[in-house]
Amino acid sequence: MATQKQILGARGELIVVKHCYCPRCKRTRTLRRLPTNFKCADVICDFCGFLAQVKTVSSRTIEILPKTILGASWRVQRERMEAGIYFPLFIVQISDSGQYSVFYLSGDMQTPDMFVVRKPLSAMAKRSGWQGFVYNLVGRDKSIVRLI
Repeated sequence: MATQKQILGARGELIVVKHCYCPRCKRTRTLRRLPTNFKCADVICDFCGFLAQVKTVSSRTIEILPKTILGASWRVQRERMEAGIYFPLFIVQISDSGQYSVFYLSGDMQTPDMFVVRKPLSAMAKRSGWQGFVYNLVGRDKSIVRLI
């Protein structure tokens, strides 16, 4: 059974594939969801192969970006960064009333300092030692574009 956060994330992915165009080839209706737990990417353009991550957050105000957003596995992200790979990011904000906004951050505009490592999960945790990260969006207003 899916958690509330997983349901929210799936809803954000559906909003992106339904309402956003591919940033690379500019075609509409070509973005598709990737399988759950696909590493570092959530959508793909079935025309040009463009890959992107989608992060969805609940928000009282959908016009203002949050300062931080929870990322995923730090190990996977770090390996990609070491290889110079930064996946573009769609940020979906959904209000309690169901309104939403979508912002976009190109991989070219990402820098290592925006990825803040979280401390590892405790020895008592289900996934002991797992380590995540946080996207720090402070000061990135000029490089993040609102799409919807």
